[in-house]
Order: sequence, then C-alpha cells, then structure tokens
Amino acid sequence: MKCFSYFKYKHKGRGQRSAPELEEQEKHQFSGSERVTKSSCSSTSSPRGIPKLYEEKGHNLRVFSFSELSRATSDFNRLLKIGEGGFGSVFKGSIKPVGGNGDPVLVAIKRLNKDALQGHKQWLTEVQFLGVVEHPNLVKLIGYCAVDGERGIQRLLVYEYMPNRSLEAHLFNKSYDPVPWKTRLEIALGAAQGLSYLHEELEVQIIYRDFKCSNVLLDENFKPKLSDFGLAREGPEAGDTHVSTAVMGTHGYAAPDYIETGHLTAKSDVWSFGVVLYEMLTGRRSLTRNRPKTEQKLLEWVKNYPPDSKKFDMIMDPRLEGQYSINAARKLAKLADHCLRKSSKDRPRMSQVVERLKEIIQASDKEQEEHHDPNEINSAEVSENDSFEHQEESNSSGSTELWRKRMEHLAKLGEHVEGANRKMFMIQQRANVST
Repeated sequence: MKCFSYFKYKHKGRGQRSAPELEEQEKHQFSGSERVTKSSCSSTSSPRGIPKLYEEKGHNLRVFSFSELSRATSDFNRLLKIGEGGFGSVFKGSIKPVGGNGDPVLVAIKRLNKDALQGHKQWLTEVQFLGVVEHPNLVKLIGYCAVDGERGIQRLLVYEYMPNRSLEAHLFNKSYDPVPWKTRLEIALGAAQGLSYLHEELEVQIIYRDFKCSNVLLDENFKPKLSDFGLAREGPEAGDTHVSTAVMGTHGYAAPDYIETGHLTAKSDVWSFGVVLYEMLTGRRSLTRNRPKTEQKLLEWVKNYPPDSKKFDMIMDPRLEGQYSINAARKLAKLADHCLRKSSKDRPRMSQVVERLKEIIQASDKEQEEHHDPNEINSAEVSENDSFEHQEESNSSGSTELWRKRMEHLAKLGEHVEGANRKMFMIQQRANVST
C-alpha cells in the first residue's frame, strides 16, 4: 500500500550535522500554529510541547557515527535487509552496548534514502517523538545518526529489534503460521493500550496518524509495539478541537473526515484502529485489488455481514479453522463498527476501547473454559479405542480417578445414543401416523 500526502517539503542546504536539534523553521511542525476551532482537549492550560519535552529526555538517545552503523550491518548488506518503506530500508544489525562491555545487542537500523527529502522531515519527527515517549507497547528508539558530509546526507535510526516482524506479515503472508484467536485479541489490546497512552496519558497529546498492520511490530512473545512515528503530530492545544494539516497516511486506513477536511484529531487514529480490527477478524487487507469488485474494499464487504446476523461467521478468517469464540468475534466486530462511525464525535476514546477489549478477552476466556470438556473426544486427542485401552491400563494400576472419568464419559455417550434413538423413534412414529 502506498502512502499519500498533499504537501511539499523544501530541503535546507547541506552542512555538517551530528544531532537532530530543532531549528526555528522546523519547530512549526510541532507547534500549534495550525490549530483552529475552540474546545477542550488537553488537561492542562499550557502543556509543554514536544520540543520542550525532547530537551529534557532526548539525552537518553545514543548518537551513532555512520561508520558504527555501517559495521553493524556489514556495510548494509542486502542479506540483512528486513524491511523497506517509502523513505528507506531497514536492516538487522548488531551493536556494542554502552561502554563496549557485554554481548552485542541486536537492533533494527532504518536508513533513509539519500534522495528522500520528505524522509528527513519524518526522520526528525521520529527522533523527537520517540525520544519523549516510553511505553511497553511502543517500539524503543535506541539512537540515531545524522551526518551531512562527503558521502552525502545520512539519516539513520536505531530501534530495538523485533524478531517476529509485523502483524501484517503474520495475517496476510501464508508462509507464516496463522495467528491464534487468543493471540489476536491480545495483540489488539496491546496496540490499543499504546494508542491510549499517546492520546491520553502524556502531558501533550500525540496523534499517531499512521496506524496499520505493518506498523504493529511483534516481539519474541508476540507482544505488539507501535513503530514508525514519522507522521505523528501533536494534538490540539487546550481550546482547540483539531489540528488543520496536510492529509497524510495510508490508503484504506485514513479516516474519511480527515481526508475530506484535513482536520486531524485523536479520533482519526480510532478509525484506523477499527479498520485493523476487521483485518484481524477476516484475515483480509483493507484494500485488495485481486478480489471481485464487491470484495475489494474490506469495509464495504463486511457491511453485508452484520455482527448479529446468522451469516456473520462467513467473514471470519478461514485460517482460524473455527478455533475462536463466535460471541467474542461478534463483540469485536461491534467494537470495530463503533470505531468506524461516520462522525468522529461518536467514536469512542482509545481508553474506552481498551476497557472493552479487556471485557471481550475475559468473556472469550470464560466461554472457552465453560465449553471445554476434558472427557470429550476430539481430533486433538487420541482415538476412542486407544483412549479406553489407556484408561483400562491406568485403572488396573489403581488409578480410580481415570476410571471415574471413563464412567462419566461412557454415561454421556449413553445419553447421546438414547437421545438419538428417541429422536429416530419419534420420526418413525410420525411416519406411521401419516401413512
């Protein structure tokens, strides 16, 4: 999917630069100079902006030389490339810890294309925002490199390494194992918690503006972390309802009200989250050109299968193979619909989404526990005869518990057979009466 934007960026002259210090002409992208329309969105009357917060926290970032990062990636060997975006490539690398002592640390190094002038602006935004935020569901920025020298403009970012790549890869790439239902719910919750932190838990509100599956990275335990803050913006100041800005984002994820008006709010992120929820339910991308015309746009297609309808399960990802709670799936679809309401005012806050997801997960877990019968024979267990033989052997060795379970199981089977016989008897009786 391609990113879109409607503004141009005028690049500055070259010069030596080793740190991303904000210059006056760059501060406008973080300031409230474009904010309009009065309301109340911030908890404080005069919160400090990202530049001020970065001055306090930015010193925690490491400043790397270009030669260090070149060595870390074997001179940016293409065999180490693990991703590629609109403004550069990402490489797996290995760096020495601070002080040089200890084992090397695996990292992901994003190198911006030399001719990506717009990329410099996004690079600067990422450094500023990721230098301020800190949350378990946001990717950690370790450091950066910024040099304008004989080799040209070099802009690099060094992140913590996420071994399980992105949610996009696991949902849509058939070479990966399907993501289990419970894991999908936990990923949705973690991503929602990351957005809630950005919207409601900082001194200044941050609007992510580019929430999509490819920006949800997964660690070794499939814990989600939001990445790529190049399009992030400060939210409206106290007294403003939105930020007026050039429309940027990814087709299929950007909220229609934002596209139409350029009015950016935290509810724009909520819309994008609703899109991703449906991608997780269906296993389909928001836009798919190689499907029938009626199925190419995900949100239009799912409208034909409302959460409360009998045919709702037809939209569920077939790779789940029925291993999910249908009631929880319906609730998740209803939550997605709530996030996708036409009016941004009618969409929930991300903190409300987090609480609803917790309720859905709890209900899903409870339902699975209630319907799980350890005595029920299914495809995951041994065959009926083998099971009985094993239980008889265990019983002969004094395992009364297994014997009791076997008797309960046989009783249930007997009840099932009796019920089937009664049903057959009634059918035969009705047939005799009709004749």
